[in-house]
Amino acid sequence: MSFLGLDLGTSGLKALLTDAGGRIIGQAAHAYPVTHPQDGWAEQDPAAWIAALHRAVADLRAAHPAFSDLRGIGVSGQMHGATLLDSAGAVLRPCILWNDTRSHVQAATLDADPPFRRISGNIVFPGFTAPKLLWLRAQEPEVFARVARVLLPAAYLNFYLTGDPVGDMSDASGTAWFDLAARQWSDDLLTRSGMRAEQMPRLVEGCAPAGQLRRALARDWGLRQPVTVAGGAGDNAAAACGLGLMDEGAGSVSLGSSGVVMVARDGCTPSPGTGVHSFCHALPGRWVQMGVMLAATDNLNWLARLLSLSPQVLIAELGADIRPPGPVRYLPYLAGERTPHNAPHLRAGFTGIGARTTRPDMTRAVLEGVCFGLRDNLEALRTCGAAPRALYATGGGARSEHWLAVLATVLNLPVLLPEDAGHGAALGAARLAEIAATGARPASVITAPTASRDVQPNTALVPEFDRAYRAFRAAARAAAETPLRP
Repeated sequence: MSFLGLDLGTSGLKALLTDAGGRIIGQAAHAYPVTHPQDGWAEQDPAAWIAALHRAVADLRAAHPAFSDLRGIGVSGQMHGATLLDSAGAVLRPCILWNDTRSHVQAATLDADPPFRRISGNIVFPGFTAPKLLWLRAQEPEVFARVARVLLPAAYLNFYLTGDPVGDMSDASGTAWFDLAARQWSDDLLTRSGMRAEQMPRLVEGCAPAGQLRRALARDWGLRQPVTVAGGAGDNAAAACGLGLMDEGAGSVSLGSSGVVMVARDGCTPSPGTGVHSFCHALPGRWVQMGVMLAATDNLNWLARLLSLSPQVLIAELGADIRPPGPVRYLPYLAGERTPHNAPHLRAGFTGIGARTTRPDMTRAVLEGVCFGLRDNLEALRTCGAAPRALYATGGGARSEHWLAVLATVLNLPVLLPEDAGHGAALGAARLAEIAATGARPASVITAPTASRDVQPNTALVPEFDRAYRAFRAAARAAAETPLRP
C-alpha cells in the first residue's frame, strides 16, 4: 500500500508518497502565484491548486510504480483562507488568504464581542476567516449574496477529491466560527457574523475518513482500488503529526521566515489574552497551542540585504562558540507581532549601538532578539499550562548550529534537530491518510523522528541570557504600548 500527503501551501503544493511503514517513496512540488490587487491584500486562484495537484500526481505516477497501490490521501492546507462557492459548487472569486489584512476593522469588531474569544478560544485576527466574510458583505454584496459554501483551502481540495464539502477540526479552529472545546461549529458565532451553519463544510477528525476518491479521478490516475481521503488538517496540526507531536508537552520550534513555538495538549486550555493560538489537533481528544512570531529569520535576511552580504557570512563571523549578550539589543518586529503582544504597529529596532559597535555585534543582537521573541512565545504557552521538556527545531534557521546554541540557552531547553525535517506537513498528511485508510492506531503512526543533533543549553550562560531576556521583555512591552507615529 502507498499513501499520498498533499501540502497545499501559500507558494506551492508539495506531494509526498509514503509506504505502509511510513518511509518516503517519492515527492513532487509545483508552485503557483499569490496576487496582491491592493496593498495588504493577498489572493489565490483555487484553479491553480488543482492544476498543481494534477502536475504533482503526474510526476509521481511517472517516477514511482508504487503510486498505483495508493490507498489513502491526506491534505494539509494553509489555514484561514476563504474559498467561496455558489450553490452549484463553482468558485465565486479568488480565495482571500491567511496573510490578507483588508478585514482588520471587521476583525476588531468581532474581537470586541466577548463570545468570540470565549467560544473560539482565540483572538479574532484579521487573517482569520470570519472577518473576511464581513468585509465581503460590505464591499462585494453581490458576491456575498451568492455564497452557498465557505471552504478553507484544504476543505476545498477535499471537495475536489471526493465531491463532498468536508473539512477537519484543526483547520476549522482558525475561522472564529468554531467552538474549540466542543469541537464543532458554533451556531452563536455564525449568527453573530451573519452566517449560517449550512454554509460551512461537514467536519470530521483529521485522521478519520472524509470520503472516497471520486471514480473519475481514480480512473484518470490509473487507480483500480478504492482510495480513502482523510479529513486532513491545517498546516500546523499536520506539521505536528509529521514531527510526532501527539502527547501532552511534545513540542517544536520553527525558525523559518516566521517563528512558531508549538506544543501538543491533552486538554483544551485556551488563553486568548496571551496571544496564544489554540486549535484542535488533527487527532481526537487533543489540541495544539502555538505562540507565533511574524518575523524570525526574516530579521537576519533583512540585515544581510542591508549589508549586501549573505546570512551565512554574517553568522560565520560570529565564530563557533556563543558569547554572553552584549550591550546591543534588537527588537525583531519587522511586521508587528502576534504572541504575546498582538500589536500590528510594533516595529523592529536596535538600541545600545555605539562608536565601537561592530557588524558581528549587530548580527549577534539580531539572533538573540529572535530567540528572545521565541522565549516570549514559550512563556505565554507556559501560562496556559504547557510544559515542554525539549523542542524539535525546524525551518531554515535550524541549519545554523550557532543559532540553535543561542536558542537552546535562551529557552533553557534541549533543542533537537530531526532527520528529514523538511517534509513536515506533507508527511503529517500522509500519516493521517494511513490512519484513515487502514484504521491503524494513531500512536503507531504518529511517531517522533530520529534526532540528528541534540543541542543542549550552555548552562554557564543561562543566567546572563535570562537577565538579557528580562531587559528585552521590558523594552518590547514598552514599545508595544507606544503608538506608531506616522
